[in-house]
Amino acid sequence: MRRFSAFAIAREALRNHEGWGRTWAKRPPGKRYDVIIVGAGGHGLATAYYLGKNFGITNVAILEKGWLGGGNTGRNTTIIRSNYLQDPSAAIYEKSRSLYETLSQDLNYNVMFSPRGVIMLAQTHHEVRGYKRTAHANSLQGVKTEWIGPSRVKELCPIMNISGPRYPVLGALWQARGGTARHDAVAWGYARGCTDMGMDIIQKCEVTGVRTEGGRVRGVDTTQGPIDCDKLGLVVAGHSSVLAEMSGFRLPLESVALQALVSEPIKPCMDVVVMANTVHGYMSQSDKGEMVIGGGADGFNNYTQRGSFQHIEETLRALVETFPMISRLKMLRQWGGIVDMTGDRSPILTKTPVDGIFVNCGWGTGGFKAIPGSGWGMAELIAKGHSPLTAEFGMERFREGRFIDESVAAGVAH
Repeated sequence: MRRFSAFAIAREALRNHEGWGRTWAKRPPGKRYDVIIVGAGGHGLATAYYLGKNFGITNVAILEKGWLGGGNTGRNTTIIRSNYLQDPSAAIYEKSRSLYETLSQDLNYNVMFSPRGVIMLAQTHHEVRGYKRTAHANSLQGVKTEWIGPSRVKELCPIMNISGPRYPVLGALWQARGGTARHDAVAWGYARGCTDMGMDIIQKCEVTGVRTEGGRVRGVDTTQGPIDCDKLGLVVAGHSSVLAEMSGFRLPLESVALQALVSEPIKPCMDVVVMANTVHGYMSQSDKGEMVIGGGADGFNNYTQRGSFQHIEETLRALVETFPMISRLKMLRQWGGIVDMTGDRSPILTKTPVDGIFVNCGWGTGGFKAIPGSGWGMAELIAKGHSPLTAEFGMERFREGRFIDESVAAGVAH
């Protein structure tokens, strides 16, 4: 029996669509682009899509050194929420969450958005105070969240042990309109939308250099040859600092691996997403029945995309106390993705010292939930030179001390 990888299935699905004929396996010879986006993950594809949809800019190339959606977009745990404390964060994440609600209709592609709700457990008195503060802030921001007590938590997630000996559940921050989506489908849907507008997605095309002249970008050098452009968007997650160095400036980033795993499939037992920041683990159940489990980022800089036994032990030891029923489950698979962390755990969406180069990076562990809003704001920034969604996320904030400190606000970067 012949077997197909997930990538092969995705590739064939896109090729069977009539727009695939305009997506190049190799670069078109001699073509100059208005905009080049480096990175064919969710953020890069969304940026290109909204450049075309919102501003009519369709002479665009999306370059990808691997394959479409093969980086962090296909390596996350698909959580979508917008209940952040700081105003700029809440604005861009709520824009993203609202776009997710109609994304399948907008793209004419089912991204399997599931607004099943997200529970963020408070298991210490410090977290109780912090989440109540966030609930009040969200109310002022127009983001619908609420503080709920332990009995309501148990009602929403019956398999949870709310009276654990070390970390009993004291309440939770509940966002009913949060949830999950199919991560690969988000990339495929945006890719199909881009090809429908005549954009070129060039895979297996690694950028090896950035060409500038007189302080302005002129193009990029790639493994498939030089490509000229008027504007360049760098949207490459963990490798942002590498591309920035090629362009002649530095970014305040550290790249680390974030790991996750899934269990063997079981019958439906959990229809919400639960995040337990005190013990540093989070879990949901996929449509196939797998328990999707994640935890914190590695404590050291690295570019690996593999899992580790240490991560399994640390994450599951914590979660088993809150969810005793998972203790006998077998692990099905484990993986890692490369995330780029800023000092305040908030993203960078900004112009750069090189005229015509724009950067979208620093999403850390919260990138998937932000894809539509990030693309919307980044497209506006590239097209118009400014965007209300991205105005507070410039990299000059680190020099000026204007931190958007979500690490302090949430106690965790997810």
